[in-house]
Amino acid sequence: MTTQQLILSLVLATMVFSVALELRVADFRRVAETPRAVVCGLIPQFVLLPGATWLATLLLDLPPNIEAAMILVAVCPGGSLSNVITHFGRGNTALSVSISAVAAVMALVLTPFNFAWMMATNPATAGWMRALSIDASDIWWSLLVLLALPMALGLTLGHRWPAFTAKIRKPLGTFSLLALLAFIVAGLVSQRALLNAQILPQLGIVILHNAGGLLLGWLCALAFRVAERDRRAIVIEGGMQNSGLALGIVAVTFNADLGMVIIASLWGIWHIVSGLTLATLWRMKDARLAH
Repeated sequence: MTTQQLILSLVLATMVFSVALELRVADFRRVAETPRAVVCGLIPQFVLLPGATWLATLLLDLPPNIEAAMILVAVCPGGSLSNVITHFGRGNTALSVSISAVAAVMALVLTPFNFAWMMATNPATAGWMRALSIDASDIWWSLLVLLALPMALGLTLGHRWPAFTAKIRKPLGTFSLLALLAFIVAGLVSQRALLNAQILPQLGIVILHNAGGLLLGWLCALAFRVAERDRRAIVIEGGMQNSGLALGIVAVTFNADLGMVIIASLWGIWHIVSGLTLATLWRMKDARLAH
């Protein structure tokens, strides 16, 4: 593992650890209290967006590493930023936290499973993986290091020493988020020679992909007929994938393949833009209705 890969892995593990410090048993217990809304929020993440992405990669003639990156981002769970954006957009923050908590646990099984079979059933990506001698099941080890261990440690620490964790979780979370954004920006700057008109197709793919996630979240929420505040949380959860986790998996498992890094990095930036835009529109809508 290179120094760059090690630093990124530590940053992502710290981010997951800081998020886990804030989780409580009530976040998981809430699933039993509002199962309909939680299930509605999980379906876009683990069924609709991955399935739609897989179909798109079969229909489109894109480079295999770009298709692999799209699939990887799609099968990753929602990130912690979704909770912040949901709160800003006056959605149901408690529901967003519960969906994120359950999604993180489910991802330990569903992310590598979905990725492995989607890559294997796409002739282009299957051949590309064989050429690189990469086994999709290696993602299990990446998730163990980047997700499972820091989450278990954070949950344990938060349960045993709540007063201590209350002091460190906010500054630790802020530091890890800023460090991840700095890493993404630094990576893009290091490849600034590529940041020209040639990158526009990849940016277009990311924008459409992200819009598809948001749309599928909205359609699922409509189908389940959930309340307005719940619908906002589900839309954000559907469109804000943990691209940081995807970036970490690319660095550890795919030796930082440039095409995959660009897609994951653009996702990391764009989904913040789209999420904040939606949240702002919702706030403006609330302000209009209040008058």
